Amino acid sequence: MRKYKSAVAAFLFSTGVIAGQATAQQDPAADLLDQLSQAEDAQAADRLERQLRQEWEKSGSAAMNLLLKRGQDALEVDNVNVAIEHLTALTDHAPGFAEGWHALALAYYREEMFGPAADALERTLALNPDHFGALRGLGALFEQVDKPRLAYDAYSRVLSLRPHDSDVIDALERLERRVNGQTL
Repeated sequence: MRKYKSAVAAFLFSTGVIAGQATAQQDPAADLLDQLSQAEDAQAADRLERQLRQEWEKSGSAAMNLLLKRGQDALEVDNVNVAIEHLTALTDHAPGFAEGWHALALAYYREEMFGPAADALERTLALNPDHFGALRGLGALFEQVDKPRLAYDAYSRVLSLRPHDSDVIDALERLERRVNGQTL
């Protein structure tokens, strides 16, 4: 349970004062993130999200990019143990690379290793408080461990960053009654 508390702390940190303060001058992804939050339709949002993910996947090192790619490729073919090996090596060598932690969280989640997944999501959000993928993962993790209020809050934050995410909209609708009760 201790590991979930650290994920909660990361989530609270991400929704606090620091979230969203990056400017395009400090982070080239900030402009894309701003455009994504204001996208007119799902098609524009998908295009902007692809560009943003490409930006986030730049580690600054060809070797680290290769480890990320190998880990992602292993996840695609459901070779989770190999993915964890590559992604653990990546986070060991590039602990400041948020996307490496996010990919590792996905691998841990697929293995139902929720404590390590929460830790990796915490690291992702500490490095990139606007990482909607990590927030979405945190929502899924909180749903899995029956923490509907925390899941709802995480998904709400995702929707502020990605207003056209139909899966998150569905999740919020699914959790609405459990979190806010039934209106009379």
